[in-house]
Amino acid sequence: MKKLMFGAILIGSLTSYSQDLPENPEPGKCYVRCKTPEVWKNEDVTIEIAPAYKKIVTYPAQYKTVTERVIVKEAGQRLEVVPAVWENKEVSYTAKEEANRLRVINATFRPDEETIETKAASARWEMSEKAPDCESSDPNDCRYWCYKPTPASFVTIPITKLNSDADTEKVAVPGYQKTYTKRVMVKPPTTRTVEIPAVYKEITKTVLVKDAYKEEVTIPAKYKNVTKEVLVNKGGLTTWKEVECELLTYNPLPINWNLGSATLTSAAKRLIDSRLLPVLKDGVQVELASHTDSRGSKAANLDLSERRAQAVANYLISKGVNDSQLVAKGYGESRLKNRCSDGITCTEAEHRVNRRTEFRVINQK
Repeated sequence: MKKLMFGAILIGSLTSYSQDLPENPEPGKCYVRCKTPEVWKNEDVTIEIAPAYKKIVTYPAQYKTVTERVIVKEAGQRLEVVPAVWENKEVSYTAKEEANRLRVINATFRPDEETIETKAASARWEMSEKAPDCESSDPNDCRYWCYKPTPASFVTIPITKLNSDADTEKVAVPGYQKTYTKRVMVKPPTTRTVEIPAVYKEITKTVLVKDAYKEEVTIPAKYKNVTKEVLVNKGGLTTWKEVECELLTYNPLPINWNLGSATLTSAAKRLIDSRLLPVLKDGVQVELASHTDSRGSKAANLDLSERRAQAVANYLISKGVNDSQLVAKGYGESRLKNRCSDGITCTEAEHRVNRRTEFRVINQK
């Protein structure tokens, strides 16, 4: 009865897919959308792991020692100078030429005088005394103002005027003669050529007999056979698969994980082979959910649960399951199945209920 109700609910929820629903469904059956897996095959290929190359062997140059007579100074000539012949000769010259000397005649002056106006004529206002018969109490009343002229002021000062300006007159200064002795060349200098012989010496030198040379040796390439996966059939086609309705809810995968470990034991691998591989062989998608108890920090428990779920997924992939069929999720202590949360004292058996790994078939879009 429970299967029929669940199948009816599932079929009702799939009405939104309209024409994408599975054809001719049977009452009480459950279906999921699956993608066909990719089909791969192993193929051996030979790859070049080291290329062929040339190895070059070199041989040094060969030399020998020889003795040779060489010129270190070439033959040449030397010029010898024959000096000139000289004699003394007296030469007369003007030691000082005739010239003129200028005599200065000073300027002469005469006395005179000049009158200068030192202050120009002007006028100023003057106020009279208060009239004796004035009856006003204001002292400025009963007075009058007069604008009186002021005569100019002059001064006479003595001055000197030029009578005759300064001048010069020429006075003759005579010159005189002197003599000096001069060396005169009677016979100019000449040269004569002297031959200088070449100079030789013996030297030892190293000459090349045979230059450096090389030999090329070809080193063959190295190869290695490797196995690679080749895609035979591309997956990704969406199909409907019939599954047991119980597989659509979380089913326990009773793996006994070692404390704090995410490593699968041999017993755990056999359990996965018998419980999960048959479900996945038709290409359905499965969620792998792992949980912890409440002991320890939430962050550490979440990390541990994720590593355990991924360990199951990695093992299934190693068995040939396509990774697109697997969704590994860790929930840590967020989905406890009993009262054993932080701060609650529980037995080991109660904590064990929460340390679990589950799986369920999910609809693959």
